[in-house]
Order: sequence, then structure tokens, then C-alpha cells
Amino acid sequence: MVKNEWGFSNYPLVPGHEIVGVVKEVGSKVENFKVGDKVGVGCLVDSCRTCQNCCDILEDYCPQFTLTYGAKHKDDTITYGGYSDSMVADEHFVIRIPDSLPLDAAATLLCAGITVYSPLRYCTRQAWFTCGCGWSCWTRPHGCRVYQSFWC
Repeated sequence: MVKNEWGFSNYPLVPGHEIVGVVKEVGSKVENFKVGDKVGVGCLVDSCRTCQNCCDILEDYCPQFTLTYGAKHKDDTITYGGYSDSMVADEHFVIRIPDSLPLDAAATLLCAGITVYSPLRYCTRQAWFTCGCGWSCWTRPHGCRVYQSFWC
């Protein structure tokens, strides 16, 4: 993204995805969050919400998705990622972080954590070893604990 290898980066570019923080401000149409809430954002901040992929809750396949950084919002402003001082995301792509969970622990769940959780949640039990082959070494011990909580 920084060197525009994929051909769609917008500059200036501030990278960073799978972001956690505290809400500083909310728009007038925001219903589920308030200033002071601990929140997280994955790799997307928006999508069209009307295509079949969006309707199937597969926004990452939406032809009009908006990445957390190096992309353009619908108003043509550039998205700035997790290394920026602040960022803007549609509330549909924001998740609440429980007060009991430290932000630094929550950040790892949004990338490595979902790498473990998603295949376990959506693959069959027999697919565990197939899905597990591509995971990084870091996620393996955590994945085993998640796996046990699902099926053991």
C-alpha cells in the first residue's frame, strides 16, 4: 500500500489496520456508540451495503469496500489508519471492546484472533487441520484454546 503496489493507494497515506481506541466524537446519525466507548475497527471502515455480498454479510467482497487506510471515503476524504491520531469509520464496522479487556489485548484479537476464530466458527470440525495450515505460529497456541472451547 505504501508503495502503491496494488495500484489504488491514495496519498498522504497513514497505514494501520485492526485498530483499537476510544471514541472521541460521534456523528448525528450514530446510534450504537458514544464518546468514551472503547472500540475496535477491522480492516474495513465502509462498504456499499446494497450489493449481494454486503447483504450476505460478506462486505470484504463488496466491489466498493473502503479500507481503513489509503482509500477514499464516500465524501472523497482519504482514510487514515491506526498509526494516525484519529480515524473515521461507519458504526457498522465498529465493535465495542468490553471495559474489562485492555486495549492492547483487544488489538491482537482483531487480526490474529479472527484468523483463528473465523475458520473455527465457519468450517466444519473436519476442516480444522486444513484451515490451520495457513495460520502463523503465533496463532497456533491461541487457536488450540479457542478450538477446545468450541468442541472439547
